[in-house]
Amino acid sequence: NSALLIGVDLRKDVTRLHAAYNDKAGVTAAFNLNVLERINRELGGNFDLDTFAHEARWVPEPGRIEMHLVSEKMQDVTLGGETFHFKAGESIHTEDSYKYDVAGFKALAAEAGWDSIECWIDPDELFSIHLLRVG
Repeated sequence: NSALLIGVDLRKDVTRLHAAYNDKAGVTAAFNLNVLERINRELGGNFDLDTFAHEARWVPEPGRIEMHLVSEKMQDVTLGGETFHFKAGESIHTEDSYKYDVAGFKALAAEAGWDSIECWIDPDELFSIHLLRVG
């Protein structure tokens, strides 16, 4: 008799997505670069954070924002006794953030064995909340 209440980011205008994931204040960039900072601190890496740039890319199919850290120059990084070579422009793919339409998310939930009981959408049609039950 399990139930799941889940929020879903709806598909929206690409300009809006880029503004959110490449924000002028640099909040998302700092969040993304924190991956390298933690690798350095917790795993003994030697990434130079000043030589990697945050980049968010919209990929229409399958409908996601990909976050990358792009090497701004040719460089070598060591981690765990291994050396990794980066070319200028080469990226580390750090995150995927999928966006759905309501029907697409309901289909995904159904594939996983969940039945859609109710769906609420905000007035601006940016997000949806779904109440699901095990099918």
